[in-house]
Amino acid sequence: MSRRVVVTGVGVITSNGHGKEEFSKALREGKSGIRFRQEIADLSFACHVGGWIDRDKLMKTAEGYFSEENLLAMNEIMILAGIASIDAWKDAGFQVTDPKDDHVNWDAGCIVGLGLSGMETIAEKVIPRIDEGKVKRLGSTMVEQIMASSVSAKIGGLLALGNQSSSNSSACNTGTEAIIMGYDRIRHGDADRMVVGGAESSSRYVWGAFDAMKVLSSKYNETPEKASRPMSASSAGFVPGSGSGVLLLESLESAQKRGAKIYAEVLGAHLNCGGHRNGGSMTFPNPESVQLAIKEAIRKAGIKPEEIDAINGHLTATMADPVEVNNWVQALGLPADKFPHIQSTKSMIGHCLGAAGSIESAAVMLQLEQGFLHKSINCEDLHEKIQPYAKSVLQETLNKQARIFAKASFGFGDVNGCVIYKKWEG
Repeated sequence: MSRRVVVTGVGVITSNGHGKEEFSKALREGKSGIRFRQEIADLSFACHVGGWIDRDKLMKTAEGYFSEENLLAMNEIMILAGIASIDAWKDAGFQVTDPKDDHVNWDAGCIVGLGLSGMETIAEKVIPRIDEGKVKRLGSTMVEQIMASSVSAKIGGLLALGNQSSSNSSACNTGTEAIIMGYDRIRHGDADRMVVGGAESSSRYVWGAFDAMKVLSSKYNETPEKASRPMSASSAGFVPGSGSGVLLLESLESAQKRGAKIYAEVLGAHLNCGGHRNGGSMTFPNPESVQLAIKEAIRKAGIKPEEIDAINGHLTATMADPVEVNNWVQALGLPADKFPHIQSTKSMIGHCLGAAGSIESAAVMLQLEQGFLHKSINCEDLHEKIQPYAKSVLQETLNKQARIFAKASFGFGDVNGCVIYKKWEG
């Protein structure tokens, strides 16, 4: 059994916009959500900037989504994922039912992943209170907040989902992987609808480890909006980001039966690992595996490389960017004048780790729906190895309707994912 799968709902919350209208406007305008962060400067991080959602603003937003009782048992990453999931569910035309309603959506499930779960909860509450001998003061909700599946478990309850409910984790490939896993579940007939995506919090305990690796941008602390520079010759590392992106995937049959609005069809997708060979490692991708992931997604989609109108890349503002562009060139086998448009959403919001791929897929949905291609900011000085493809790099937003978009993510651990989306024309 192989069913067609479409996208019928989009939910997104990032540092430069919450919701479809605000986020798409920010994308069109090239609005950055990256700001100076005093809290990490005070902790002697080399990087003092972040594409993080302000905590006070997030909590105010959360009050419109969750009961006071629910919020007592939710940390930041659960809140972010919950908001995006509820938005996607409602955008697809479904209602959030009262918890007292016994109805369960047996044909709907969720796969919503994360890079790290509850790190701030563990560091700020669990460890200090246990070390102080105050175990009883932890309360009864700590396990809910720190278990690896906290995100999907909460979403399952909020939306009364009765199908698979899981949290995946594959570093920067998490959000894209979740979409592909949900796509496969529907395609094989195991579910009619899947809430899929990823979330990531702004925990200083997570980002401190990256700062120690010296992979974060520290040269633009005085000019935060210029700090994230994918494809640029003056890129200096990636910028911490937080947020969540969630799609509602549905079988075409189900979507058409209920007259749902359809954003796009998932034509094909592929996941793989480079095995830490041929230059691949825990922190760098095997070029052969990246190219294979792209080629296989295209093959499964049943299209030709020249049919791809645009690429939303992984493109993190590190030395890996020219390598990534070259991998696309090799995988597609197209000359420079035929190379698709290419963009980096991270230029505006930073790197949201486990949420990156799904936030970027949300960006793709809005571009397909509204007929535009968003620009990448801060890449006026293209890296010399990307210069031959300068005409393909979106340095200005275009009012142009793309038909087919390729979205890929490449994560620590040498793991890769690529999805091919086609604007719904039915």
